[in-house]
Amino acid sequence: MSASTDSAGRLTAAPRPAARPRRVSKTAKGRVNTAALLVLPALVMLSVTFFYPVGKIIGRTFTDHTGTQGNALANLQWFFNEPTQITILIRTFETSLIVSVICLLIAYPFTYLLTVVSRRWLVLLLGIVVMSCWQSILVRNYAWRILLRDDGVINGIVTFFGFPKVSLLGTTPGVIIAMCHVMTPFMILPLYANLRNIDRRLLTASRSLGAGPTTTFFKVYLPLSLPGIMSGTLLVFILSLGFYITPAIIGSPDNSLISQAIVAQTQKLLDWGHAGAMGLVLLACTLVLVAAVATLTRRRLERVGMGAGGRL
Repeated sequence: MSASTDSAGRLTAAPRPAARPRRVSKTAKGRVNTAALLVLPALVMLSVTFFYPVGKIIGRTFTDHTGTQGNALANLQWFFNEPTQITILIRTFETSLIVSVICLLIAYPFTYLLTVVSRRWLVLLLGIVVMSCWQSILVRNYAWRILLRDDGVINGIVTFFGFPKVSLLGTTPGVIIAMCHVMTPFMILPLYANLRNIDRRLLTASRSLGAGPTTTFFKVYLPLSLPGIMSGTLLVFILSLGFYITPAIIGSPDNSLISQAIVAQTQKLLDWGHAGAMGLVLLACTLVLVAAVATLTRRRLERVGMGAGGRL
């Protein structure tokens, strides 16, 4: 640093030259342009197959009316004034929540097993999970329809042990059973991606400090697996909210979910305004719920010291 003297003869530091504006290299610009070109096809596909249809349906919510012309909120008023629609919406969220919890209870011990078995067993078990996704969902649902009917295999096993027959076909429990079969792989895969990266030396350290297996699980392993739990649960929950095939094949109109009600409005009643209102309410409720769960999960992860690594 250069120095100069003032009028009194004191030594002062020379003023620093103004900082030059940073220039972005041509290489960095080229990388940005390349990344934008790589993302462009996905954006175009999403715009055509997702954003445009969703925007069209939302627009019809405020433009297509039945009996009340000129009221942009008529379809939303119809939805909230119909107790049947509120009941269907609540049933949809309840069913999706139950399916998510059951899938988590089934998938968690199985996924933990995947992290401790040998590579040969890992390939075999993961192959079974992936192969279940390759089967046609229609075939699986009609198979469950055969299993769940009154003279099906499940009731045959129930009566063999001396219990009365259970009516499952056309009921909400039957829908939940079939949906859990379809959704469990979507819970296993995100969980495995998280559990396989947990450092098992932390469990050994916890044991060496005197913690028992139960304390080690709840104080160490479970908090570390929370990102995988939330990712898998949210994925299954959101997919279950809009699930149509299984409730339509296994369920009945008496316990229909909102996806069946939307199809009935569009295909049978040709009322796109009411269908759009139902879809808009479902979308809004889902976004609010996901945002709330993500916020609570981040706060929980910050408390256990995982920080940004646990972001959803």
